[in-house]
Amino acid sequence: MMAVGHQLRQRGNLPAEVTSFVDRRGEVAETKRLLSVARLLTLTGAGGVGKSRLALRVAAGVRRAFVDGVWLVELATLQDHMLVDQTVADSMGIRDRTTRSPRNVLVGYLRDRQLLLVLDNCEYVAEYCADLAAELLAAAPEVRILATSQQALSAPGEQLLVVLPLPLPDPEHPPLRGRPVGDDVIHLFAERAMLVRPDFEVTADNRATVGRICRQLDGLPLAVELAAARVRVLSPEQILARLDDRFRLLRGGSHVVLPRHQTLRAVVDWSYELCSPAEQTLWARASVFAGGFDLDAAEAVCAGDGIAREEVLDLLTGLVDKSILIRENQDHAWARYRLLNTLRHYGRDRLRAGGQEAVLCRRHRDYYLGLAERGEAEWFGPNQLELSAHIRSAHPNLRVALKYCLTTPGESQTGLRMAAALQFYWLCCGLLAEGRHWLDRALALDTEPSKPRATALCAAAHISALQGDYPAATAMAQECWDWAVPRGAETTLACAQFTRSLLARLNGDLPRAQMLVEDVLARFEVLGELSTNVILAHALLAAVVLLQGDSDRAIELCGEGMALCERHGEQWARSYVVSTLSLAEWTRGEVTQAGAHARENLRDMRNFRDPVGTALQIERLAWIASEAGECERATVLLGAAHQLWPLFGDPAALDFKHHRAAREACERQARHRLGDRAFQAAFGRGTALDLDQAIAYALGEKPAPPTPAPTARSPLTKREQQVAELVAKGLSNKDIAAQLVIAQRTAEGHVEHILAKLGLTKRTQLAAWVTEQREIWDR
Repeated sequence: MMAVGHQLRQRGNLPAEVTSFVDRRGEVAETKRLLSVARLLTLTGAGGVGKSRLALRVAAGVRRAFVDGVWLVELATLQDHMLVDQTVADSMGIRDRTTRSPRNVLVGYLRDRQLLLVLDNCEYVAEYCADLAAELLAAAPEVRILATSQQALSAPGEQLLVVLPLPLPDPEHPPLRGRPVGDDVIHLFAERAMLVRPDFEVTADNRATVGRICRQLDGLPLAVELAAARVRVLSPEQILARLDDRFRLLRGGSHVVLPRHQTLRAVVDWSYELCSPAEQTLWARASVFAGGFDLDAAEAVCAGDGIAREEVLDLLTGLVDKSILIRENQDHAWARYRLLNTLRHYGRDRLRAGGQEAVLCRRHRDYYLGLAERGEAEWFGPNQLELSAHIRSAHPNLRVALKYCLTTPGESQTGLRMAAALQFYWLCCGLLAEGRHWLDRALALDTEPSKPRATALCAAAHISALQGDYPAATAMAQECWDWAVPRGAETTLACAQFTRSLLARLNGDLPRAQMLVEDVLARFEVLGELSTNVILAHALLAAVVLLQGDSDRAIELCGEGMALCERHGEQWARSYVVSTLSLAEWTRGEVTQAGAHARENLRDMRNFRDPVGTALQIERLAWIASEAGECERATVLLGAAHQLWPLFGDPAALDFKHHRAAREACERQARHRLGDRAFQAAFGRGTALDLDQAIAYALGEKPAPPTPAPTARSPLTKREQQVAELVAKGLSNKDIAAQLVIAQRTAEGHVEHILAKLGLTKRTQLAAWVTEQREIWDR
């Protein structure tokens, strides 16, 4: 006979949560949605990413939907796959005393039941879990299964949901408005830290450090929890400083989790043992990549020495299936793969132990040097957008390759070649400081005169000029010129002369700038060379003659430059020609044409992610709107540009007098037409926009947000105003604490103090007060 234990009458066996669950509302909602339409849903993801916690939270949330309960089956400690069926039965409290197989017992019992099975940690027994699921679901139409596994079960009808690490904060570039990205992972760190040190709190002073810790750990919940436990004896700064030795540092002493979760090393070891020997080798070799990589890179770098090139794809697939690799950019033309930093460090240890680290690092450098030089050779053509996107995605790996060149004896000249080959990447994506960093380091290491050095000097001089470092740019252009003259290196001479003309333009010596850039174009014509540099020279000459009052010739030069671009598919340098054309039209009062060309230019800048060009066009569209009499729109755009310039660098800081004069004239006219109060309101709407919103508004794709509620006239402090706004949105004290990363008791204190300050007694009264304040300001 079969006996049904006491657990069954309780309609489930879900354990109580012993630690709080960090808000993953999006993942919880999506899991519930998928579970409503799929009878077998598997949550996949790396070890320690939080699959089990998510599954348990969802299971608890849907318990009422299953008449016969929700049942958790722990498979992590199972060593014998033959015991899968019995373990499921045991977890449900089923004790069969017959000779029937556990499978038959389960099928018979579940046939008419309505319940949810949670099969947790299926990795080692995935095949057998798949077989069980297929048979149970076929026999029991009201049963559903929620599984967690580092790899898919590959069962019929299986729906997969990849559980990713928590979103990461960016301590260096916080958002301009709204709830900060990465709040959840910081909140997780804070809550776990308070378990071991109750007085711990994330404050304005340590938030950036905590954010960097979470970024170092990829937002991996297990790693963050283990790191947070160290605040008992270390400060956040000390934890951050020791993360390089994370596998020694993050030894957990918790008795709450399974032994295999007590150290981060144990979690990763466990994942490693799931892989075949070839997959383990590829994991180790892939550790030389930083960020992400694509199949071409993997085949070039990781194949050989026991792994055939044609095997790499299948091995990558295996590592993706086991959640060792994360596949990214699934909606792009090429798939990319990424190791979490934790798993990359582990793989690097394995690679080093196998004596292959030096070989793989050199292969990695060779591949990305080739990518940089191919990008340089193919830049002038119709594939610029694709090239820039490809190089941008390779940015972390380019950094690694450059560092290799500059820290490995005998490789400095290769570093020069690579840094210089990336010149247009540094320029088009606004990465001037980083480009200068690599070029300066390479030039300091490789001081012997050579063609690679001269090329790097030209690139560094151009970047230095745009940065406003005129003495350095002048010196580098001169050194480049001095090397090229005796050798008759005409292309190098033309590039050096271009930097000189740019410097003259930036210094306000327009006649000299015109003379020099005309010489540049003449040199390129003699050489028969047509390149991005030639188009940039056209744009510079057009700007110089325009600033000297010759708008007719400027427009003519822009037309010539645009015609060259259209014949050859050049897009990035063309955007600078279009920008100059728009400026010329604006100076002539041709507002419609100027606006159309400015918007065209802004779209190009958005595509190339050129931040300075983007901010410039947003402000120019403000001038154009003002000229057209659209003063409110002009003011919103001025506010948006004002908010963006500190992030990217204001051209007025380079002593662009025409730019400063146009901005001031635009502001004066808008204030005169709108009045100070309306001007400030519209300007505030602009400053509330982030970059994407500002671009969309400038292009007419979206309206600006309504005027924000004031805080300056409120009797509340900034923090109290934040709390009041959240109360008005209906958030509880617990939710307010979570959103503001403060203790719940602190949130309660804020609410009580606000009510007392305003003479109110109820939260509903406070919500009404906030609404009234908005209405008063809007009037």
